[in-house]
Amino acid sequence: MLATIDLRGRTADGADGAGLDYARVVPRAAVDVEAALGVVRPVCDDVAARGEEALREYSERFDRVVPASFRVPQAAIDEAVERLDPELRAAFEVSIARRRTVCAAELGPAGVDVELAPGARVTQRMVPIERVGLYVPGGLAPLASSVIMNVVPAQVAGCASIAVSSPPQREFGGLPHPSILAVCGLLGVEEVYAVGGAQAVAMFAYGVPGLCRPVKMVTGPGNIYVVAAKRLLRGIVSIDSEAGPTEIMVLADETADPTLVAADLVSQSEHDPLAAAVLVTDSPALADRVQAALPDQVAAARHSERITTSMSGRQSAVVLVDDLEQGLAVVNAYATEHLEIQTRDAGALAARVTNAGAIFVGSWSPVSLGDYSAGSTHVLPTGACACHSSGLNVKSFLKAVHVVEYSRDALAEVARHVEVFAEAEDLPSHGRAVSIRFADPS
Repeated sequence: MLATIDLRGRTADGADGAGLDYARVVPRAAVDVEAALGVVRPVCDDVAARGEEALREYSERFDRVVPASFRVPQAAIDEAVERLDPELRAAFEVSIARRRTVCAAELGPAGVDVELAPGARVTQRMVPIERVGLYVPGGLAPLASSVIMNVVPAQVAGCASIAVSSPPQREFGGLPHPSILAVCGLLGVEEVYAVGGAQAVAMFAYGVPGLCRPVKMVTGPGNIYVVAAKRLLRGIVSIDSEAGPTEIMVLADETADPTLVAADLVSQSEHDPLAAAVLVTDSPALADRVQAALPDQVAAARHSERITTSMSGRQSAVVLVDDLEQGLAVVNAYATEHLEIQTRDAGALAARVTNAGAIFVGSWSPVSLGDYSAGSTHVLPTGACACHSSGLNVKSFLKAVHVVEYSRDALAEVARHVEVFAEAEDLPSHGRAVSIRFADPS
């Protein structure tokens, strides 16, 4: 089912003349955000110009339902909470509690305070972004878990105003999915909108008079049109990332259980036909056993067609390596969203991983745990962005502000340095702004 890429005997670039670029050797799904920009630009411009009238038109066109009210009534949120199955409610509440505990630890020190010389002090305050708009997908799967992953860190960071938007659903009378509304209710989020796609991002960025105030930041995963809208409107608002199709990479040796490895690959392929499922192993025998386990697991899955498309796509493969050292090089080059390590001494290998959105260590830490109840975030960088970006966390919703306070003597100590520096940059008035403070007033 999975294609095989054999890297045995092939070293990475820089090691010899026949080296490979491991970052390119494992292909990813083709996602053309630039092409989608041409589709979302007129939508975003129209929402900015015509507001709620445009939202009605796009809701009818894209979602095939127009909500009675784009702002979800509080009564609908309360009803969604009341109707929750008790077992599902307990699962939601465990996920919320664990995510909140981890977020509180992420918050860390309130700031830094440095005295550079007597009377010369620079402090740093972490200030929460005042108002944020959080997008929750509602397409192939109603991701109630994404409400938790977006809202909880924003709440712990101290964001004063939090709005959530998710596409209206025809089968629920134009409201977002009941599970999404219920989690909003459990979290105390009262500002919820039944708006999806690029138009939701535009609503957040520009605001809609009489409906929704503009936000300062938009976060949350979505389809390519949501991603394109976030790229287009970046600068008007801050964004978390441009999330693409989900990815799982499993680094495994002969000690791994092939049934578990297969199940974990299948679990992430369930998300999207473009999802990437990659096994990196130095054990051809394990690779064969995983391949043998996949057909029965896929056939038994509810979304077998979607999973089959994902696993047979160019973005999914078994990668054979000489040893775990080469495997680690492939892992760090690929910079996957989710990385599982199922090897002996998995913790030691995990400590050497530099590029991954989240790392799941050992056979008892599957990615699906992180999707729901681990306490970690599941809003993670995709498309190799884990080499430079982090998953959504409390600090994503904070901005750093330096506060500079010098006494007269402290400024006098560096005054000449400032004047000389300013003169070298041909900005003499910068220097004068310092020297004038010490000039004889007579």
